[in-house]
Amino acid sequence: MDQEFSMDDPAPLLKSASDFAYYPGFQNDAVCKEFLDRFPLPLIFSALQTKSDVPGLENTLVACLERIFKTKYGASFIPQYMTFVQLGLKSDSQAVRCLSCRTVTSLLENVNDETISPAQLVIDSNIYPLLLDCLVNGDEQVATASMEAIKKFASFPKGIEVIFPENNEDATHLRNLSAQCSSMGKVRVLSLIVKLFSVSANVASAIHSSNLLSLLEAEVSKTDDTLVTLSILELLYELAEVQHGTEFLSRTTLIQLLSSIISDPSTDPILISRGMTITGRLLSKENIYEFINESCVKTVISAIDGRIGLESQDLDECECALEALGQIGLSAPGASLVLLSSPPAARHVIEAAFDRHSRGKQLAALHSLGNISGESRPEKNRILNVDAEEILRILIYDLASKTSKLTPSGLFLSVLQQDADIRLAAYRMITGLVARPWCLMEICSKQDIVNVVTDPITETTKMGMEARYNCCKAIHKELMSSSKLSSNPAIAGIAKKLQEAVSKGPYLTGKHREVQPAVKTAERF
Repeated sequence: MDQEFSMDDPAPLLKSASDFAYYPGFQNDAVCKEFLDRFPLPLIFSALQTKSDVPGLENTLVACLERIFKTKYGASFIPQYMTFVQLGLKSDSQAVRCLSCRTVTSLLENVNDETISPAQLVIDSNIYPLLLDCLVNGDEQVATASMEAIKKFASFPKGIEVIFPENNEDATHLRNLSAQCSSMGKVRVLSLIVKLFSVSANVASAIHSSNLLSLLEAEVSKTDDTLVTLSILELLYELAEVQHGTEFLSRTTLIQLLSSIISDPSTDPILISRGMTITGRLLSKENIYEFINESCVKTVISAIDGRIGLESQDLDECECALEALGQIGLSAPGASLVLLSSPPAARHVIEAAFDRHSRGKQLAALHSLGNISGESRPEKNRILNVDAEEILRILIYDLASKTSKLTPSGLFLSVLQQDADIRLAAYRMITGLVARPWCLMEICSKQDIVNVVTDPITETTKMGMEARYNCCKAIHKELMSSSKLSSNPAIAGIAKKLQEAVSKGPYLTGKHREVQPAVKTAERF
């Protein structure tokens, strides 16, 4: 080692560590080795323990060590210094505790020595209980870092055995830990459970077998503390995104609990809105209907429907409810139930979609109707069962008959003549609906609709151009698939116009027109 550093003068180490830690480029193994040849890890650890009063030294060394252990070369030393990792996890310094948590993650991610089992090393060094202490008692950064380390530990079979012990009385059992900590600590434990749930189907199964999801159920049922309940709902939102978790979530009472929150008039409006959003996310997944009771879905759809009223003063809540119904309608089973509920929840979606009195509601409803009609579903799943399809047709025709437009084609044209955002949603709606023969007939009966969807200069944004083109392409495809209409001489002109528009693509207009940027550059004098 170069004689650049003595415990009496930490300046050389401070400067070199700062240069290494904050170097803007990538630090590879060779650079890491060169640094550690000059300043070995025992020396750095010693300085960290004895010179913490030197201004800036602790933060610099922490940043330096973190970067060292992110390299393969640096991580290879971690097994030799597990004692320092243990001490770091117990440190009074939050920065050092955070570093130690991240070091555990680096160990589990980067040590590939076949003679060493990183997970076994964590177990033998009794690191897991220390990580749990960091989780519930550390600051926000420490808690986050410990969560990531535990999540990585759970990706190992041995880690699963430790995190979910067979002995329910074990002090490290997450249920017991949750019962003993503060309200903030409890939320962190629940957050850890949610993050672990996303690791793998095996971990999700272990969580379900350990009955840990019941902790979330218990907290959701308490609505006396809005902030805590909102935190738990945010965790449920994360759970709703986990692809492999659908089966396990469907076995809980979470859907029923969310339904109770939504339908309770005494519940804080922010909880109601969040509850509807989460429910929509959960029920948007096709495979959840393999496990969940249909009556349960109908109950929650009814609860959401009860929050929609065209005369409602709470427009944000109403828009949220419309969006939730649209989310449920993303899946074919969900769309069918939105239409077949009694009364059909879809009636509010359709009424709001063509109601110009509230732009926000109309926009949300148009997108929801696009989802229900199947715009986002594979083409083979766009058409629903016979009963649902008949309800959809009747609702649209009945609404049209009560307006000055008289026909669905008049309603479609009316939304295509509005502003760009409404038009975009209208394109989505028509793209889904046109798979129905009755809708295709309505489109072909209104030349003005065809004129809009084939007009290359109608839209100026990329999203608008693509939505218009997809709509045009969907109409053309259905028209060509209809032997009745495609052979009709009266439709020949429309078919030709659609064919020409489709052949040009979404952006090509023959006039060298380009997509307009979303942000204009400043004008100069």
